[in-house]
Amino acid sequence: MVGGVALLQQRKAHVRRRIVILGSTGSIGTQALDIAARNPERFDIVGLSAGGNDVGLLARQALEFNVEAIAVARASAVSDLQLALYAEAQQRGFSTGHFELPKIFAGPESASELAAWPCDVVLNGIAGAAGLVPTLEALRANRTLALANKESLIIGGPLVKSLARPDQIVAVDSEHSALAQSLRSGSSGEVRRLVLTASGGPFRGMTRSQLVDVTPEQALRHPTWDMGPLVTINSATLMNKGLEVIEAHLLFDIAFDSIDVVVHPQSVVHSMVEFTDGSTIAQASPPDMRLPIALGMAWPERVPDACEPCDWSTAATWEFFPLDEEAFPAVGLARRAGGAGGTAPAVFNGADEACVAAFLAGRIPFTAIVDTVAKVLDEHLAPGSGEWVPGNEVTLDAVLHADTWARARAAEIAGS
Repeated sequence: MVGGVALLQQRKAHVRRRIVILGSTGSIGTQALDIAARNPERFDIVGLSAGGNDVGLLARQALEFNVEAIAVARASAVSDLQLALYAEAQQRGFSTGHFELPKIFAGPESASELAAWPCDVVLNGIAGAAGLVPTLEALRANRTLALANKESLIIGGPLVKSLARPDQIVAVDSEHSALAQSLRSGSSGEVRRLVLTASGGPFRGMTRSQLVDVTPEQALRHPTWDMGPLVTINSATLMNKGLEVIEAHLLFDIAFDSIDVVVHPQSVVHSMVEFTDGSTIAQASPPDMRLPIALGMAWPERVPDACEPCDWSTAATWEFFPLDEEAFPAVGLARRAGGAGGTAPAVFNGADEACVAAFLAGRIPFTAIVDTVAKVLDEHLAPGSGEWVPGNEVTLDAVLHADTWARARAAEIAGS
């Protein structure tokens, strides 16, 4: 009974948090809004951003949560968004004269402007390198950054880390959220290694020769997670796991040779920390992104019933396999890019995004995604290359230039 009273007192003590969600119409954003809708006493959604391809959904979200500001990346979508807002207001019975239109930011810099809006937490769920500048703006504005956009940390590592105060960044990737939770079990000096788990994607167990004829339709059928096309293809190549190795190195200051990857098809153990005394602490839950998203929004507190727990009354088997680096060389390539530092991770990520687009368009085979990224990275790091910028000289312009160069070079190699 004492524990129950303490829990009730703890729940009453929760401070309401003002949340800005970048990428609100995507997978991360819609799940974050589901959490907020089920916990209205804890979260006020005050700002939403989206690309502008689904203004109807953005308008519904904005009115449901009565947000103060909206950002839309495609400036030409503003008039459509305004019409959608008024149409949604009419459907909800709002009088036109009493409906106050949220402030609208528009254009490529709109998400960055919204990232500085008065709030407690900015959840960055933007896909790809486009999330970098909003990440930097959120940090400059002294917001807690719930980071689902791993690419912004990877490509802008030195810039992001120079701005972030301790504990300002909360990882939302399921693997890094699991590591953060497991790391609570000991001090930094007691950590021996981090172990990232990978589902293995839809092609687990296939050889490299069998992967040559993989189609985009096959690669987009992930066995566990429902994600956008870029992340889904990156999961199929295990490029996503390579990006996560770099992210873990940057987030937790652990050397690359102390970060392992194991294949765990059930996706229930999301990652593990091995401590110096021989114990391994793992975080386990069903594959539901609402749990790490809720933690990102409420960190370090937990949100009750963020997702269903494991069913311990039913027999289950968890399997773990070593990574086949011959069939899936992306993780080793990521270690090389991350170890080089400087603008190499930006090149690694930018080339990958271009290659994924080329694969989805049918211009290159599946195995050429990682092969082409390797070629671009080789050119970038070649002796005498005028493109590579070392870590102590990285600027935002250097990162953006490296990203642009890598995309163009990868597209050139891919024949587009």
